[in-house]
Amino acid sequence: MSNRFSECAIGVAGVMAVLWLTFSHAAGQAPGSAAGCPDESALFHPCALAKAKAFRPPRTPDGRPDMQGMWRGGPAHGTENIEEHPSTPDGDDDGGTSLIVDPPDRRVPYQPWAQAQNKENRAKYIDPNLVCFLSGVPRTMYVPTVLQILQTPEHIVMLLERAHAFRIIPIDGRPHLDGKLKLWNGDPRGRWEENTLVVDVTNQNARPWFDQAANFYTDAAHMVERFTLIDRDTLHYEVSIEDPNVYTRAWKIAFPLRRFKQKEYEFLEEACHEGERDGEISRGLGLRFYPGARVPSSR
Repeated sequence: MSNRFSECAIGVAGVMAVLWLTFSHAAGQAPGSAAGCPDESALFHPCALAKAKAFRPPRTPDGRPDMQGMWRGGPAHGTENIEEHPSTPDGDDDGGTSLIVDPPDRRVPYQPWAQAQNKENRAKYIDPNLVCFLSGVPRTMYVPTVLQILQTPEHIVMLLERAHAFRIIPIDGRPHLDGKLKLWNGDPRGRWEENTLVVDVTNQNARPWFDQAANFYTDAAHMVERFTLIDRDTLHYEVSIEDPNVYTRAWKIAFPLRRFKQKEYEFLEEACHEGERDGEISRGLGLRFYPGARVPSSR
């Protein structure tokens, strides 16, 4: 992340990192491993796929895998940059490994125009997450926070501490909304494939970014999420991302979600919008609100 963001983002990033570390210790599981698999996405992903084949998850009364409960969001460094990145001397960025598991180089497979657009995004615009807009899919799943999963035979509901956001995912076979309706978190439709919850996400408004590094997509993006219990306290999260406007191929992110075990825990009051000042600071530095991607007509 550019140093010009430092003044407005370091406070938010610092608080989020402290909260994430607190959650790690409170849950009784040290960072670095999940269900016996390494945390690093490239190592976790194949290990988790193997463990999922042998695990028999607990069931809800209607016979589906029971994923209900409190969960900690994915790797906190992903919201800084989903690609591998070093820490910065000013502490503005803690550094981290890539969340990308495919392609093999673990980088976003941008088309040339989109690679240039990513750099322009960094130079011109405010990270939408910084000013309390919804995080979008998949960033919602790895922004540092606690989330709660609730299940019925017709819906999966995900409640998040951050900005009191939520996701309501129908699993009753209904079709997607009209494609003209664009939403911050897209239009999700879920289904069960054996022990895996598969969520098909369309109708994105493309206003969120993947991270503070301004990695982006357009409203043509199509994402397929997969949630699989690999033991009672670990979810394997995988998302496949396609956007013919932006990328040269489909690509994937994967990481663990860990059960948050602190007894009698209640959601924190994360009143992000109230008293928000980072937007004003950023605008004072000459940055603007991100309007969403504009695909060149000559592409």
